[in-house]
Amino acid sequence: MKAPPRLQSLVDEGLIDTVVRQLMSGKEAMVYVVRCGDETRCAKIYKEATQRSFRQAVDYTENRRVKNSRSARAMAKGSRFGREQQEAAWQSAEVDALYRLAAAGVRVPQPYNFHDGVLLMELVADAHGDAAPRLNDVAFTPEQALAHHQTLIAEVVRMLCAGVVHGDLSEFNILLGHVAGPEGSDGMDVPVIIDLPQAVDAAGNNHAQRMLMRDVGNLRDFFGRFAPELLHTDYGPEIWNLYRAGLLSNDTPLTGRFEHAHADVDMQAVLREIDDARAEDAARRLRMAQA
Repeated sequence: MKAPPRLQSLVDEGLIDTVVRQLMSGKEAMVYVVRCGDETRCAKIYKEATQRSFRQAVDYTENRRVKNSRSARAMAKGSRFGREQQEAAWQSAEVDALYRLAAAGVRVPQPYNFHDGVLLMELVADAHGDAAPRLNDVAFTPEQALAHHQTLIAEVVRMLCAGVVHGDLSEFNILLGHVAGPEGSDGMDVPVIIDLPQAVDAAGNNHAQRMLMRDVGNLRDFFGRFAPELLHTDYGPEIWNLYRAGLLSNDTPLTGRFEHAHADVDMQAVLREIDDARAEDAARRLRMAQA
C-alpha cells in the first residue's frame, strides 16, 4: 500500500522498505505492518494528545523527569512549545519503558527505532506468522486461563521489580504471541504486554498503587470468566504490600490472599475510584466497539 504521510520519512531514511497494511487504529495510535529488509515489523504512529483525557495525562505523567530545563519550564507553563515537548515526552515514555522492561526480562515487543513520532518495533506473531490476537479475541479453557493468569501476574511482579507499573493493563493490550519450541516440537502461546506510553514510575508516582490494583484486577476479572476460582483471589494488595516492604522479588511466592486492615473510609478516594471505574468502563466499551 502507499505509505501514509507519517511513515514517508521512515521510508526516505531507509528504516522501512514497504508498508504492507494497517493493522489497527486505537484510542492512542495507529499501527501498520511494514517490511524492513527480510523482516516484518510494525510501525506505531501516535495520535494527537487532544484524544486523551487531561486528567489521565496528569495522573500518568506525574513525577516524570525532563532533562532539558527549558522544556521543563515550557511544559509547566503550558505554552505551545511546552505542549509539543509534553507530547514528545509522552511518546518517548513508551520507548523508554519497552527497553527497560525488555532488559528486565518482561515479554514486550522488541523496540528497534523511534523516529518522527513513529515507534518501529517487533511484530508479535501467532503460530502461523500472522499478527497475534489480543486476549479479548481468544477463548480459553480453564486450564489455559489459570496458566496465562499466573504468567501475567509474574510479569506484573517483574515489571514492578523494574520500577514500572503499566497503568492500563487489560485483555485489550495483551497479545497472545507464539514462541517456537525446540526442533520437532510445537512451541507454545505466551502473553506479550503492549501499549506502554502511560507506564508510570512505581516509586515516584502517587497513583502507582491504584493503577497496579486496577491492572491486577483487570487480569483477575478477564481470566475469571474462564476460571471462576480466580475471582476470589487478591493478588494486587499482596504484591503491593510486599513491594512497599522491600520484600518483593521475581521469585517471591504469592498466595493470592491478603488480609485487609480495617480503617476509616476515605470518601475522596472512594469517589475517585468510582470516577476511574466509570472512565475505564467507557474506554472498555469504546475498545470493544472498535474491535
